[in-house]
Amino acid sequence: MTMTATDTHGQGLAQSETIRSAIESIVREVQDRSAGITDIRPPVAELRQSYDAFMKRAGELRGRALYYPYIGSGIGNGALVELMDGSVKWDLISGIGVQFFGHSDPELIQASLEGSLGDTLSFGQLQFNEDFDRFGRTLLELAQRGSRMGHCFLTTSGAMANENAIKVCYQKHAPASRVLAFRDCFMGRTVTMCQIGDTPSYRVGVPLSTLVDYMPFWDEIAARGMGPTRFIDAAVALLTQYFERYPKQHACFIFELVQGEGGFNTAPRDYFKALMECCKSHGVAVWDDEIQTFGRTDRMFAYEALDLGSYVDVLCVGKMTQVCAALWTKDYNPQPGLLSGTFSGTGPGFRAGTRVLERLRDGGYYGENGLIARHFRAFTDLTRALAARHPDWFPSIGAPGLPDVVGGRGGMMRFSPYGGNKDKIIRLCHVLFEEGVIAFYCGHGPYHVRMLPPLGVFNERDWPRVFAVIERAMARVAAETR
Repeated sequence: MTMTATDTHGQGLAQSETIRSAIESIVREVQDRSAGITDIRPPVAELRQSYDAFMKRAGELRGRALYYPYIGSGIGNGALVELMDGSVKWDLISGIGVQFFGHSDPELIQASLEGSLGDTLSFGQLQFNEDFDRFGRTLLELAQRGSRMGHCFLTTSGAMANENAIKVCYQKHAPASRVLAFRDCFMGRTVTMCQIGDTPSYRVGVPLSTLVDYMPFWDEIAARGMGPTRFIDAAVALLTQYFERYPKQHACFIFELVQGEGGFNTAPRDYFKALMECCKSHGVAVWDDEIQTFGRTDRMFAYEALDLGSYVDVLCVGKMTQVCAALWTKDYNPQPGLLSGTFSGTGPGFRAGTRVLERLRDGGYYGENGLIARHFRAFTDLTRALAARHPDWFPSIGAPGLPDVVGGRGGMMRFSPYGGNKDKIIRLCHVLFEEGVIAFYCGHGPYHVRMLPPLGVFNERDWPRVFAVIERAMARVAAETR
């Protein structure tokens, strides 16, 4: 093509008809091959030996075996994924929430190929290209629709986004050194984040250096017993007690508006609002951790779904965004030198991430009748129907526990068989995998089967096909335990 005086060579490359045609050809080839994947299937016998050998090498490399014998072949079709052993499975956990648009998505493949044309693969805080700015600006503009966010700092993982967020809170409220978090929370696996997360086994051998005070998460059964207002008042009284016991020593309160690993637990707006207002009155930062919730509730941000954006000082997002980020209000903008990083993400990641944000914004996912709400209703109805057919698989869970066999919110889905027994639920997850559905578990007692389906591409009419597999797997587990 002919360049003008105002064109850069980079612009000429991006507009090249040759490259555009080549990318379109690659995407069509992927689509043609992906289209052949239409249903689950068992492993191919001829591939079993080589697959087992590959699994053994992978375990030796990591120092431990993989939780599931999952090694992808490199192709899938939406919510269906093919493994190297030739099997095809419904992917209902999507990499713990990363693949919201499933496998071999043509738009994201195109975006990734376009992003790979840059002169470098990875960007950092010192040098980056336009894709870095486009992603960050798009995310910030979306966040500003319902909050006071003023700045956005990009990084490579959710744990690092959380690390940046806590440093911002510490600096703003120095010399405060304590943090508040909910019981059963999960924050990541860095040295600091594993200390905040409420899972002792994740920090065995780690020297404890972070001062954490835990608050109870909403307990539906307890709230019903004593009354919601009294439950909220008791929580505020406990929070106030912490503030009085350690005056001006708390830098932040970390809120998971839907708990992830803790059990896909939800809480009413009034509970969060009362705690956030108490934080505000004591000069403590409200930090909203949406690494897992972002994009999955009935609004793009969980704080939008609960109308809490005006309280949020610091926000973290990740997983489905492909690039992770910490955002904060202008009042929390840190001094130079506090934050940086050699890596902030890759060109393909920024391009694909921007396309994800655009699709979430424009795709009809949100609202009472949006796609995510419809999926959750379908999941709920089928779970209740399954429990009605097999009540022995779903014994009641006594206090402190759950009032229902199904829970979560939006694209964060759980069901609770076997009275929340951990061993039986883990066994069910493995049998589900063998039968053709990839799920996982969550909770700290009771335990649950959790799903983070790729709702960006999952067809509502496919839920009965998935539940047919779930019922078959649960029948196997029931037969084993008779």
